[in-house]
Amino acid sequence: MELTFNVLLPLATSFAIGFLIGIERGWKGRHEDEGDRIGGIRTFSLIGLLGGLAGLLSQELSEWVLVIAFLSVSALSIVAHILHERQDEDVGVTTAFAMILTFALSAWAVFGHEITALAVTVIVIALLGYKPLLHSWLRKIEEKEVFAGIKLLIISVVMLPFLPNEGFGPWNALNPYWIWWMVVLISGISFVGYIAIKTTGNRLGTLLTGITGGLASSTAVTISLAQFARSYSNKTIFIAGVLFASSIMFIRILIEVSVVNPGLLSALWPPILTMFVGIILFGGWLMLNDQNESNKSENSIRLKNPFQLGMALKFGLLLAAILILSEGMLEWFGDEGIYALSIASGLMDVDAITLSLSRMALDDLSEEVATMGIILASVTNTLVKGVIFASIAGFQAGFRLLVYLTAAVIPGVVLAFVII
Repeated sequence: MELTFNVLLPLATSFAIGFLIGIERGWKGRHEDEGDRIGGIRTFSLIGLLGGLAGLLSQELSEWVLVIAFLSVSALSIVAHILHERQDEDVGVTTAFAMILTFALSAWAVFGHEITALAVTVIVIALLGYKPLLHSWLRKIEEKEVFAGIKLLIISVVMLPFLPNEGFGPWNALNPYWIWWMVVLISGISFVGYIAIKTTGNRLGTLLTGITGGLASSTAVTISLAQFARSYSNKTIFIAGVLFASSIMFIRILIEVSVVNPGLLSALWPPILTMFVGIILFGGWLMLNDQNESNKSENSIRLKNPFQLGMALKFGLLLAAILILSEGMLEWFGDEGIYALSIASGLMDVDAITLSLSRMALDDLSEEVATMGIILASVTNTLVKGVIFASIAGFQAGFRLLVYLTAAVIPGVVLAFVII
């Protein structure tokens, strides 16, 4: 019974892989006459079964069974594509490649990778089915965006691995690898945000950039959205994006503390959650009230170069200065400088001070001091986003953002003093 199950389940998975891809290919060619298309549900289902059987037989007999079967399916797919091309001059090779991939996935499934093979199958179906959408996105990409992507790859894949991952300068505070990694992060978020806004519209693109980018660096998102906001007369939607990114930072803090020192959560989560809710409410209110105006102005401005390397380099220099300042304050004032250190560190990064204080609270630092230090860093990091936004997008827009941020964090700070 167990042997039968071990054989039937992989075969059923292999059949399902071919059947699912066959549905998509069959539906795509549903308007063609019978016999005019390369393959549909039946063909792909049979290829799936063949891949599963070949995989099982290769385990019992020889791996050459799988090799020969794969080469046979590949040869037949190529021949079928050539014959089909001669009939209707269709130069697309998608279906032929889909046949070969179906066989490979079906064979892979019988080697104990059923779930992974099915997951890849879903991705294949999505790529095949969303052809019009993918092509429409591709048509929107211009030459400058291609070169911007190449420059981003150069500074990340080419340059980053060769930088030393060790401290230099005063107190060994300057780590070239880590600083340049932040430069890459800002450049990457700027580029992704630009593509998201261009392909989905500035409302949805800005929202996605704020939420997803906030998981990595809400400060980087602030810089990126501020750059975009300079080109728009109506900056409300970008202010909302910064608010959403700032809110994600508080969730990230709670996750970091829960991993390093869960004992701090009892006093930390009420003020942190209060500030999170306040910022979310302001961001949602701006999104709802700005809907009509955003739709009117969405296509009125053409965004400029998405790769803002100069701004990213300035961020790197500022970050290096903050690193030296933080280490200096710790060296000069010791434990008495924890609060000052938290405020200084929060100017550009809240993660490092959060993890450091959480770990120090496991040893000789009191939980009250660690908790208050984390809150001060988060408040500083939140408010400084208004200053950053103002310096890039303009004072009026930055002042609006700073008012919303201040109104959102004040209740949390008051609650922190009451609890702690």
